Amino acid sequence: MRRFFLTLALVLWTLPVLGQAVQVEVPGVVLRGVPFDVTLTVEAAEPAVDPEALAAGLQVRVGEAVRPVVYEDGSGALTAEGVRASEAGPVRVEVVQDGAVVAQASTRALPGWVSILPPLLAILIALVSKRVIPALFLGIWFGAWASIAFTPAGLWRGLLASFETYVLDALTDEGHASIILFSLMIGGMVGIISRSGGMQGVVNRIVRWARTPRQGQIATWALGLIVFFDDYANTLVVGNTMRPVTDRLRISREKLAYIVDSTAAPVACLAFVTTWIGYEVGLIGTAVAQIEGLDASAYSIFLHSIPYSFYPIFAIFFVLSVANSRRDFGPMYRAELRARTTGQVLGPGARVDEAAAEGAELKPPEGKPQRAINALLPVGVLVVGVLGGLYVTGEGESLRDIIGSADSYKALMWASLLGVLTAALLSVVQRILTLEETIEAWYAGLKSMLFAMIILLLAWALSAITEELHTAAYLTSVLGERLPYGLVPGIVFVLAAATAFATGSSWGTMGILLPLVLPLAWAVLAADGLHTGEEYLHIIYSTTSAVLAGSVWGDHCSPISDTTILSSMASGCDHIEHVRTQLPYALTVGVVALLVGTIPTGYGFPWWLSMLLGLALLAGGLRFFGRRVADEIAAMEAAEEEGVG
Repeated sequence: MRRFFLTLALVLWTLPVLGQAVQVEVPGVVLRGVPFDVTLTVEAAEPAVDPEALAAGLQVRVGEAVRPVVYEDGSGALTAEGVRASEAGPVRVEVVQDGAVVAQASTRALPGWVSILPPLLAILIALVSKRVIPALFLGIWFGAWASIAFTPAGLWRGLLASFETYVLDALTDEGHASIILFSLMIGGMVGIISRSGGMQGVVNRIVRWARTPRQGQIATWALGLIVFFDDYANTLVVGNTMRPVTDRLRISREKLAYIVDSTAAPVACLAFVTTWIGYEVGLIGTAVAQIEGLDASAYSIFLHSIPYSFYPIFAIFFVLSVANSRRDFGPMYRAELRARTTGQVLGPGARVDEAAAEGAELKPPEGKPQRAINALLPVGVLVVGVLGGLYVTGEGESLRDIIGSADSYKALMWASLLGVLTAALLSVVQRILTLEETIEAWYAGLKSMLFAMIILLLAWALSAITEELHTAAYLTSVLGERLPYGLVPGIVFVLAAATAFATGSSWGTMGILLPLVLPLAWAVLAADGLHTGEEYLHIIYSTTSAVLAGSVWGDHCSPISDTTILSSMASGCDHIEHVRTQLPYALTVGVVALLVGTIPTGYGFPWWLSMLLGLALLAGGLRFFGRRVADEIAAMEAAEEEGVG
């Protein structure tokens, strides 16, 4: 971001300071009552002057408050920390030596509550409009207006700066560009392997095994795990492919939509090479950049957060438990009973558009072989490429050290390029697709990622605004000493779920919350003096997973979620019936994840023990509250026989 909007560096010196010229660097905007730092740069006319002795003779004054200047041996900077502005409005920062002002600079102080308005405005507008992109942009615009000046001219300049400065800076950042390119390439690879029939080949191998309702549900669940690299591709492929199979086995469309929905986003947000990973790592990296003292790569934090992602893991397990035990409860039980006894996989009056999401643009060509290797090999190259790239670019003796120090952006870009080239080569060499058709399939897959990339770009820009307005510092000053550190992940999990439920966008929720809550979690730890020990880093990992998992949970419960709607369409299920039957399952899993997983681990309870307890509780609850459709049918048949007798 341009330095004009990050810092205001005014160089005004009136008296010589031991023969030195002093430059005063202050933030462009500060918050009333919230501490900020002032940095002094000295142009030495006498290099022999001891910088520590120089610092000892200087002070920084704002109003009546005075702070000492300290020499930092590591950076060589002269810094006054904890400077505060007591009133909103123009602020003059003075450097004082022996009571005389030797240099000064100006800044502007805002009321602290103004700093939380950009993200809060984005959330509220998203809730009302159900649209994430305009909500994010209006949040950026308001933040730019606050940063420049609350005047009509500032409003106009803020609009122009929103796009010309903040969005542009987010796009031109090298790390951001790497994430965008990686995500687009993954989308293109998914397009090629779908169009070439590779994904259908994997599906064909699995569906041959499904001959009973139980096997059909387990096969659908297994497909959801195999098509792990994109939730949209997962939904379209699994839903459309398994629908004829589940219809033949008298499995309700509601159950099919539930399995499809609950093995799409949960799998995609956990696997370490998916269309989600670039987005998530990009947001985590933006948040970590705001945290002074946290020395960990974004990819390493993501990997460490996976054990704390209780909701996605529990959701995947619960689907398997339901399928394997053949037990259901609530509206889903009634839907399954109807399908099994009458053969009506759809309820009376269901509204379904059978051709709504066939994905014709990526449909395999007729008369061409559908080979599983055409999907498995590119995905294998992708996975191996990421692991190899991390190993090559990392340093250290242990695997943790290597991954933590690796250049994940470079590894992801290498792997995505190799994956796309492998998929394209297989399609062309086997003459399944022409070169032109391969490029068209790549472009079709790429287009599916554009909307998400726009959200990501705006989320980066909004994060830059919150950093400039010191939003995290304000929240820390208000909540840091009052909020128990162990509750932070649980609160974030509920907040993310509520936002995703109301907006229908897990990606939009992550984009708004991740850059905000990670610095807050670190600041809460710092307020308790716990940020220096590795034993408390689990709060950062758990908070990261709370945003990701909470977004998916809210997405599953929301009737306006894109993946929920797409799951209904691809499965040929009435959308309202899908939401109505899935909601009790999603709420059950979410509550267990919160009470057994996220909150206890926040206070140091071992994650693996929470995982085991949660899985056992879900399995036991299903066995206790769930009922088997087969048992009900047997009871009905027995009653009929007794009546006849």
